[in-house]
Amino acid sequence: MANKSILDGGYEPTKFEKAIYDKWEKSGYFTPENLPLVDDQPRKEKYTIVVPPPNVTGTLHMGHAAMLAIEDVLVRFERMRGKATLWLPGSDSASIATQSKVEKEILKTEKKTRHDLGREELLKRVNAFALVSKATIFSQFRSMGSSLDWSREAYTMDDPRNLAVSTAFKRMFDDGLIYRGHRIVNWDPKGQTTISDDEVVYKEEKTKFYYFKYGPFTIGTARPETKFGDKYVVMHPDDKRYTDFKHGQKMTVEWINGPIEATVIKDSVIDMEFGTGVMTITPWHSKEDFEIAKRHNLDYEQIIDKYGKLLPVVGEEFAGLKIKDAREKIVEKLRNKGLVEKEEDYTHNIATAERTDGFVEPQIMEQWFVDVNKKIEVKQTNLKNIKVGEKKSLKDLMLSVVESGEIKINPERFEKTYIHWVNNLHDWCISRQIWFGHRIPVWYRGEGDTKETFCDVNAPQGDGWVQDEDTLDTWFSSALWTFSTLGWPNETEDLKNFHPTNVLETGYDILPFWVSRMILMSTYLLGDIPFKHVYFHGLVRDQQGRKMSKSLGNIIDPVTLIDKYGADATRMSLLVGNAAGNDMKLSEDKVKGYKHFANKIWNVVKFAEMKGVFGGVNEAGEEIIVSDEIKKVDKDELLLRELDDVIRETTKDLENFNLHLASDRLYQFFWKRFADEIVEESKVIIENRENQSTPDEIMSRKSTLKIMLETQLKLLHPFMPFVTEVIWSEFLEKENLLMVAPWPEFH
Repeated sequence: MANKSILDGGYEPTKFEKAIYDKWEKSGYFTPENLPLVDDQPRKEKYTIVVPPPNVTGTLHMGHAAMLAIEDVLVRFERMRGKATLWLPGSDSASIATQSKVEKEILKTEKKTRHDLGREELLKRVNAFALVSKATIFSQFRSMGSSLDWSREAYTMDDPRNLAVSTAFKRMFDDGLIYRGHRIVNWDPKGQTTISDDEVVYKEEKTKFYYFKYGPFTIGTARPETKFGDKYVVMHPDDKRYTDFKHGQKMTVEWINGPIEATVIKDSVIDMEFGTGVMTITPWHSKEDFEIAKRHNLDYEQIIDKYGKLLPVVGEEFAGLKIKDAREKIVEKLRNKGLVEKEEDYTHNIATAERTDGFVEPQIMEQWFVDVNKKIEVKQTNLKNIKVGEKKSLKDLMLSVVESGEIKINPERFEKTYIHWVNNLHDWCISRQIWFGHRIPVWYRGEGDTKETFCDVNAPQGDGWVQDEDTLDTWFSSALWTFSTLGWPNETEDLKNFHPTNVLETGYDILPFWVSRMILMSTYLLGDIPFKHVYFHGLVRDQQGRKMSKSLGNIIDPVTLIDKYGADATRMSLLVGNAAGNDMKLSEDKVKGYKHFANKIWNVVKFAEMKGVFGGVNEAGEEIIVSDEIKKVDKDELLLRELDDVIRETTKDLENFNLHLASDRLYQFFWKRFADEIVEESKVIIENRENQSTPDEIMSRKSTLKIMLETQLKLLHPFMPFVTEVIWSEFLEKENLLMVAPWPEFH
């Protein structure tokens, strides 16, 4: 018998959500091994998603909420389809961001830097902060209804992941894929570390663009402070304006601190249409200039130090000055020499560090790199177009799995983005000058020609060994995520059963920085793909289409929305209209609308209960059973065929990752067709208002409504798990939870 008291009043999410989540967790069904049998047999087909690990620096934001809603829909759908589903939770150390946050707080409250505290004490503070932050964000994951297997929770800095990182590093080091060398990197003078490309934020800056006389040429620049080292003047070999100048030709030109010898370089990378078609280069402080210098075996000279100050090479007049302070003085000196032709107002994008907001200064530094072009012998492979014994580079492996279709990217247009990015991939700088993170597993002993280098998972035996001070880029550890979370480098049952994973769902903005690197690591270390499908969601923007930010004051907090309107409404607002790869607009009114939808479902169930759709007791005290098997009249058979179409289309949309279509179809069908039309028509039949309904027609309609309601609860469950589960297991008192009820079949 149904528990009538559950339906008293309207649907209040706060009244039920925590209790329902506790019920799910206690059932053990988040863990694949505990799932009910299907046809008296263990679930054979596996389905795995490893959650993109959120940074332990903050709390749930709308991007996380969208990610959780999408992934939970996929997992709940496949669980109901009888698969052994594993949705594995975890978090990321986000080394630079986390250390920076803790350091700022220490400086603010104690007026101390990390150097005052020392490495050991700082790491103790950072780890304590990460622990608290991780607990907060996982609590918020639960509030979204995320059916994650918490027994397998992972963290990029825990012991199993430490082992995975060290093992990966050693294998790549032994294969010559990791090397230490001098290359140009993104240097953050404020944070005193290298940073990855994705940690660079470009901000618009209004400045001056200067045109200087450089011998017989005119050159343009917005950075006169780097020009002290410019002794090469570069032009396109086909530029007819400069046919009189030969490659390698030398000449003396008057410059900032007096005459210098300049060398002509001809290179086809020069854009003849930009400016005068001539440029001088500063190889130490520009990636583009560095590549030109490397091609022509030119000299490099450092002008700016790692603190953003000019070095003594610029002369006593300018040495020690910060860039901003030096710029106008340099221009004034050139102006006095008659070397400034003109200057213009100029707006351009300047590189800043995401975490410190400091200006990024390209620098040539000795760092650790992953060589993406070196070809090595393939030792193991499950890949379609790769054979054992072949020599392939990491780029070859990365391209092969997407071009062969082994990994499918949704939307498909991002495949071109991926292939373009991999084709233009440079060696990956993996070392960072911070303390929080995976320390590079390399030790040194001795000096000069007798210096020894040792790389292994564990520290070397003997005295005198000193470990490398640097830590690894956080993307290095997160690149191992799909298999390190399943126990690699050990040959675990989890790794055997659940890898490759089925879907990687994440934001399209980290395709180059995370998605591609997971493919790199998995194809190299396992000889296999990390996932079969990539599903990209877009950014969640405000109602005006603007990116949410503190400065605009337009941030919508998902936790606030959940508290106010419930998790189901929040989830639906992030699913309906949210097509893969497209940014979506969100307003509080949209969330409120789906709160009304949850209440509509609730009220329709209340009506059905009042009219005996789920059975009841007649006047004689006899129990009335409304069976699904009751013979249906023709009109009701048509309704069930209509429902069959909804099941078919919804299933197809979920299989094809069209969650935005599936969620909207179910919403429209339940509210506009079922509630507004079918239920209203059913009132006339069941209540026999026109005295034309036969007992068979009444029972047929009750049975039809019961089937339609219970089927729609199943279809809606992946999208709105709380309200559907409350009705199913608490009100209808079904034997098993809705989360493991069989997915409806269509005919």
